[in-house]
Amino acid sequence: MTISLIGSAVWLITTTLGTIGLAGLFALMAVESFGIPPLPSEVILPFAGFLVAEGTFNLPWTILVALAGALVGSFVAYAVGRWGRAWLTQPRPTGLRLDERQLARVDRWFKGRDEWIVAVARVIPIVRAYISYPAGFAEMNPTRFGLYTLAGSVPFVIGLIYAGMVLNSDWAVITTWFGVLDLVVIVLIVIGVIYGVLAWRGYVSWDWPPRRLPRKAPGAAPRDPP
Repeated sequence: MTISLIGSAVWLITTTLGTIGLAGLFALMAVESFGIPPLPSEVILPFAGFLVAEGTFNLPWTILVALAGALVGSFVAYAVGRWGRAWLTQPRPTGLRLDERQLARVDRWFKGRDEWIVAVARVIPIVRAYISYPAGFAEMNPTRFGLYTLAGSVPFVIGLIYAGMVLNSDWAVITTWFGVLDLVVIVLIVIGVIYGVLAWRGYVSWDWPPRRLPRKAPGAAPRDPP
């Protein structure tokens, strides 16, 4: 039996928007911008546009609600990155933690270019849902973060809603463009799990790119995760 990740997401999104309305749109966009679980805005917004075309949703309210949901979800993810940094880097018996050295690289990467990175990332599928975390890690100014999140989100949101309005009842044709994401998501999950297990067991480092670690001698004390 084949399970379609995109198909399941389409069912969830259309059911939520069809039964809850604009409140559902706000919730879906907030979750999409938080990134967990991943929900494709490339499905949410065109279907909202279809509902505008058939008269169920009001266009200005649809745009405002979608942007509000995206902004709220982005700020929640930003807060996790900014104020959860210490907790996320604490050593744990499992070894599952973020590497402070890697976060320092994120800080340097963001310094001086944080505004355009956030704005551009908001129009890139998948990346737009996770850029808030490194922005929080780097302690980007929250006002600038909000402004540039909106700057990138406005054309993205309006463009996909308009696409759904133009396609009308054929809005679902957009989802066929993302069918290949089923395979991509599965491959990324498998790679992530393999990488996590190898790092947890001490075979590779938590750095990126990962490097192979020397094996400890029998009877040696356990090595702290790097």
